Amino acid sequence: MTRQQPTSRHGERGSISIWLVTTGFAMIVLVGLAVDLGGQVHAQQHARAVADQAARTGGQQLDAAVAVRGDGAVTDTHLARQAATAYLTASGLTGTVAVTGGTTVTVNVRDTYPTTFLGIIGISSMTVTGRGQARITRSVEGVEQ
Repeated sequence: MTRQQPTSRHGERGSISIWLVTTGFAMIVLVGLAVDLGGQVHAQQHARAVADQAARTGGQQLDAAVAVRGDGAVTDTHLARQAATAYLTASGLTGTVAVTGGTTVTVNVRDTYPTTFLGIIGISSMTVTGRGQARITRSVEGVEQ
């Protein structure tokens, strides 16, 4: 008995190749999504940390005359903005600084995370933001005054 060779079906030729290309592209996009979203989270944490530190730096700029008289702890608004902005500049980021009530320094930071893989599907960068706030208080023996 002779065995017959299976006949090839011309309609299915190359279907495996298309499937491999499609799944390969989907896997690259999924890996890219994981890598770039992780990078975005890291950039977001960095922006928040810089905003926090800039706010603390601004909050340390007290109005010396008021503090020496014992009238409380109040920021020197001009120096606070200047110090926080200088911290942002040294960190390589840009943002806004606001001093409210003489006791609260708020810093908002905006940065861009350049993607590594998602450029394949047209996403070349992601925006990240961070917000930090410092409040000046006066305490005596651990009790806020």
